[in-house]
Amino acid sequence: MIYAYIRVSTKQQKIDRQYEEIKALNVDDKNIYVDKESGKDFERIKYQKMIKKLKKDDLLIIKSIDRLGRNYQMIIEEWSKITKTIGADIKVLDMPLLDTRIEGKNLVGKFISDIVLQVLSFVAESERNNIKQRQAEGIRIAKEKGIKFGRPKIILPKNTYEIIDKFINRELTNTEAAKIIGISKGTFFRLLKEYKKIMI
Repeated sequence: MIYAYIRVSTKQQKIDRQYEEIKALNVDDKNIYVDKESGKDFERIKYQKMIKKLKKDDLLIIKSIDRLGRNYQMIIEEWSKITKTIGADIKVLDMPLLDTRIEGKNLVGKFISDIVLQVLSFVAESERNNIKQRQAEGIRIAKEKGIKFGRPKIILPKNTYEIIDKFINRELTNTEAAKIIGISKGTFFRLLKEYKKIMI
């Protein structure tokens, strides 16, 4: 049986590119599993459904290795589970060497795929660590230069507490009070909470 797995990180992202390439390989729609979730781990609803169906000698197709997940150690463990524990094959469309069926069903294909996967995953993880380090350095330099991060402070009108009093006395609704002050309802309720603490 041939299965395919598609993943995008958010519900807003499109699956079209992955789907078209997979459909070109004549994979049955009922065997295509789609998750719109982060790849931080493998606790994804459709992925877990698919893994339960995967059996020995089945084939799993994915567009690229990062569709499987983000953490290189976890990818290697999952790859091993699929190819060695379950006994299924994996084909990665963007990387022809990542195809455990290379050289037929002998061990060479699996061996080549394992090595390529480890190298690719190591490079991907290293790049992610480098990006995080660059971001941390950028934030540190910016802070040293006095650049402030986070939400800017809200400048409240002078009559803010009068408006809050009117809300407490039921002269205004929360929507009206928030609108007059020029803030969201959520911020208004935070202000109200702080105001009540002061008045106790």
